[in-house]
Amino acid sequence: MILTKHEETKKGRLFHENEKLRIFVSSCSINYLYQVVFLSSLSKKFFLIPLTSLLFLTACTNCGNRTDEQMAQVAQQRYDEACQANDMNRTLAVIDSMEKARIISTAKADNWRAFAYDRGWQRRIAEHYYRKAYEGYRADLKPQNYSSYADAGFRWAYLRSSRGDTEGALGVITDLLGQAEDNQDFPKSTESALTMLMAHCYLQLHQWDACRRSCQKAYEIQKAITDDKADDRFNLTITCMNISSFYFDMGDVEGAQQWLERCEQAFDHYQQVGDSMLIEEYKGHIALEQARYLQATGHADEAAATYAAVPHTRIFEAGGYTEAADYLMAAGRYDEAAYWYEQIDSTYIATDGAQMTFDIIASRLSPRYTAYRKAGRNDDALVIADNISAAIDSALAWQKQNDAAELAVVYQTHERDLQLTNLRFKVSLHRVMAVALVIILLLIGYLLWRSRKYNRVLAKKNQHLYEQMKLREQAIEEERKALQAQPEDSLTSAQQLFRQLCTLMDERQPYIDETLNRDTLAQMLGTNAKYVVQAIRECSHGETVTDFITRYRLENVARLLKTTDDPISLIGELSGIPSRATLARLFRNTYGMTCSEFRQAARAEAVTEYL
Repeated sequence: MILTKHEETKKGRLFHENEKLRIFVSSCSINYLYQVVFLSSLSKKFFLIPLTSLLFLTACTNCGNRTDEQMAQVAQQRYDEACQANDMNRTLAVIDSMEKARIISTAKADNWRAFAYDRGWQRRIAEHYYRKAYEGYRADLKPQNYSSYADAGFRWAYLRSSRGDTEGALGVITDLLGQAEDNQDFPKSTESALTMLMAHCYLQLHQWDACRRSCQKAYEIQKAITDDKADDRFNLTITCMNISSFYFDMGDVEGAQQWLERCEQAFDHYQQVGDSMLIEEYKGHIALEQARYLQATGHADEAAATYAAVPHTRIFEAGGYTEAADYLMAAGRYDEAAYWYEQIDSTYIATDGAQMTFDIIASRLSPRYTAYRKAGRNDDALVIADNISAAIDSALAWQKQNDAAELAVVYQTHERDLQLTNLRFKVSLHRVMAVALVIILLLIGYLLWRSRKYNRVLAKKNQHLYEQMKLREQAIEEERKALQAQPEDSLTSAQQLFRQLCTLMDERQPYIDETLNRDTLAQMLGTNAKYVVQAIRECSHGETVTDFITRYRLENVARLLKTTDDPISLIGELSGIPSRATLARLFRNTYGMTCSEFRQAARAEAVTEYL
């Protein structure tokens, strides 16, 4: 066993008041390490719609945080009250409500559920939840969660070991101890407990060398803790006593005595600062172990003297009774041993109702029967034999009933886990949808803002281009008027021909014909096409005939865009440019904007002039 029977006397007693640790020790001596780790680990315009949505969500979040803090306080109080009342169903209900409200994480909720079931002796369900908590913490392991993570792993490994899955328990322990190496966040007390549990597993597998190595390592870890905390000698005392018991179970009595001496040395230091009642109690434990070891090495007289020197006031509760009975059985004092076995049985009947299990039969009734029989109390032995037979039937029935009940709860647990998973999925989906809606609204607002900003910049640029276009047209118009005002006899032949050409373009508008070219113009003027080309080049700043015709067409397009609401395609046809793509390309190259932008700029100027 991980702990010797010494720890049974510690059931319900408070020690280490400065750390407020309460250690409950049952007849299964491993429970010391099992409980101490847990209790040591127990001791947040366009922007209006998206901006309003964002502020609303922020306000709701802040309000929700305040509500969650209040709910957490109330729920924690309810949980503490349920635990103190030992009401498992009430405790589980509080845990469920805290998890649904997301006050505690799923891993923490599973860890608390496991502990509630463990206290209710529903070990299979407890093991299920310890495993879930262990895996949950590991999936998102953070420095502040190492204590809970290690505690859940230790308890899961212990329960696996207690039901005979030693290899499985060793797998969990090895994994945890691998993470504990050079890890400052891993709790050293749990590392020591895990190493002791590993030693216990090796003891069950009869791997003595591995058990000894684990014992030595557990001692070194606990001693390092004690060196850092001088008043923590009691845990070192317990560790040495457990190792001593392991060595005795391996048949190494000499090694057991050496470890018991270390236990006495640690206990001597503890007596200087420890609890007086605890000191008196453990003096009895140590003396009874000494008596047992002396008896095993053939020093019967010394063993008897050591046992006789222990006052009965130091032998109380089940742990002390068991130690005394073990020594007396080894010494052949069966009648006295039977007395202590009777005390053990009466003690457990008073505390737990003596619900019969195979462990109880093996630890209480069978040793009592052996003591009666060897003491010659055959009638009492027969009564105990009948009790054992009835207890076996009762244990079988209870185990079947308990297994069925635990399997039903496990099934219900899976159903509830599915419901919680579905609920979390719906909540997560709603949150994702809410966040997506806010993002979409923000994106729409941003795009509207960008569009408005771009439109403003574009409108300003187009207005500037429009003003430049007007100035350019005015300059061309002034040149035409100047040319028209000059006397004909002062003009060259090219200028005279160009003036005739301008008059033709203004009055007859031949450019609306998309087939218009230099030959047509020459024919309409009654001259040679060569002279038309020469006149345009000399009098129009080097323009070609095509550029000259295109300029008139685009001027007509610009005039119609300003003065009509006709479609752009129709305006193009009326101006001799039937192709919409060609019109768009020529207009942008000439004016630096599209036809639609030009119309908007013209209307904006008209509104400005009107105002």
